[in-house]
Amino acid sequence: MTQPTREGRGIARLSGVSLILVATVIAGIAAYVVTWLVPHRIGLASYALFAVFWAFLYLVVGTLSGIQQEVARATRARDGRLVGRVGRAGSFAVVAALSVFTIVVLSAPVWVQAIFPTDGWSLVWPLAAGTASYVFVAVLGGAFYGIAQWLSLALMMTVDALLRLLAVGIALAFTSDVVVLAWAVVLPFPATIALLWLFIRKSIRGRSELDVGYGALSWNVARTILAAASTSAMVSGFPLLLGLTAPNEPRATVGLFILSITLTRAPLIVIAMSMQSYLVVTFRARTASFWRNFLRLQALVMGAGIVLAAVGWVIGPAVFGVLFPGEPRPEGWFIAVLVMSSALVGGLFVAGPAVLARSQHFIYASGWTVAASVTVVSLVLPLDFTARTVTALLAGPIAGAAVFAVYLSMAVRRERVAAD
Repeated sequence: MTQPTREGRGIARLSGVSLILVATVIAGIAAYVVTWLVPHRIGLASYALFAVFWAFLYLVVGTLSGIQQEVARATRARDGRLVGRVGRAGSFAVVAALSVFTIVVLSAPVWVQAIFPTDGWSLVWPLAAGTASYVFVAVLGGAFYGIAQWLSLALMMTVDALLRLLAVGIALAFTSDVVVLAWAVVLPFPATIALLWLFIRKSIRGRSELDVGYGALSWNVARTILAAASTSAMVSGFPLLLGLTAPNEPRATVGLFILSITLTRAPLIVIAMSMQSYLVVTFRARTASFWRNFLRLQALVMGAGIVLAAVGWVIGPAVFGVLFPGEPRPEGWFIAVLVMSSALVGGLFVAGPAVLARSQHFIYASGWTVAASVTVVSLVLPLDFTARTVTALLAGPIAGAAVFAVYLSMAVRRERVAAD
């Protein structure tokens, strides 16, 4: 009786990985098209402003993805033993969404002129609406991860990305106004849930529960949000940080760097980031094969990084010239560095879930915080623009990896002592 069950679970895991990867590829392609389409239609100088909004939006969204990671870790298929905790995730989502909207709006006077100097409050409202809406996406997605509802999860990821591409494409057909484009970027968050709820509600309503109460959930989420904020600073928010720390650089140069970073780092980082909650659930459930799976994934990420870096060095500038004719091109070595930095961040996206799956929220937050801190410090070093950008891209993830490596090596020793 055991063998069929194991085979069924293996097939389910394979189906889960396949669905998530397919949805991630579709979402990645859609994001690539948006990244190509916007600067192609409005130029690199105007794209720099759009890129700052995009980066700030996904800095906050990436921060809020910490909610999804903790909800994924805490969610179990409902078995009746945790009756008092059922439904708390939904209540938490409403409170968190209202809090996010309020915080963005009330804090805007502090940062709006520095980040959106030309359009100001016109970009604050889509930012607040989009980030608040994403809270519901994060909670629902985390619940789907926790009870292995892969098809519903994949549908959400795919529809969200395709709606965003469609909305931005329609907006560009009529205007190059960055504010209109900003609304086109954020509206797919609530629209996706509204469109799919009729089809996906049966897969979640009454079928899941949390292994922690509301207070513990909030405390755990606070720490995963801290880690996710650091992650966002290094990934989605990096163009924003780059722009803020390079006020005297030509806008076209900053736009070129932002575009190069976005395009070349995306393949590895997007896939690795999309798998974080899946890896948390997998590492939590498969403790016997933990180290084998962990090391294989790290080898896969680093191997892919080396191969893609070599390819980028050789053909990257030529491909960039084809995609953006008449615009400046990044050098091959710079593209290779960008790709390898994405591999290092991808390694963190494997090590982080491995730590979080062991309920080590403090270590998880510490590793990402150290990585982000080193990244930010590197951006303000007294070096030229290119040198400090490269230093930030490499030094940050290496520092974070050191924190996770120290903890995991200590965990290995403890396990060996316990086994003896």
